[in-house]
Amino acid sequence: MDKKAIIQHISDSIFELPTSCQEELCERSKLISVDKKQILIREEQYSDKMFFVVEGALRAYYLKKGNDITDWFAFENEFICSIQSFFTGVPSPHFVEVISDSVLLEISQSDIFFLSEKYREFERMGNLLTTQTMLQLQQRVVSLQFETAQQKYLNLLKEKPDIELRVPLIHIASYLGITIETLSRIRGKKEKI
Repeated sequence: MDKKAIIQHISDSIFELPTSCQEELCERSKLISVDKKQILIREEQYSDKMFFVVEGALRAYYLKKGNDITDWFAFENEFICSIQSFFTGVPSPHFVEVISDSVLLEISQSDIFFLSEKYREFERMGNLLTTQTMLQLQQRVVSLQFETAQQKYLNLLKEKPDIELRVPLIHIASYLGITIETLSRIRGKKEKI
């Protein structure tokens, strides 16, 4: 896989970056292949890496009282990191796990800050991605507080139509804040329609 082509794709699809910025991002980033079930970030670990998903799927999750609670999914053309650790320098409160064999573009915090200082466009891309993440999280809070289990499930399918083919149902149920039994009932009703 060609790192230059991946960075060109980021520029074309997310925010247009000047050629010199793309070249420097290519020099400062690393393309990595990671196997399914690999843990990229562990709870209580400091993390100064951000990952762009070229191929594959990842999830962020917490362990609370022995329960595995999925908080976030990242698929192709999305970024993922331990937000708290990356931006505030505290230990990560959650894990980031690879849920299918993946190819990732890894970028360090120091390189992101360097490129943001040097290139206004890179900084603006970072601001755009931060705003999009905040809006997604706000919508997730609204969904968890006010939508029925069925509404949450149907909205997730609208947003990510192939998620059931890519993510174990137990993680989807956890993400929606429902039991696997409730998810099975909802899916059964949907199939009868």
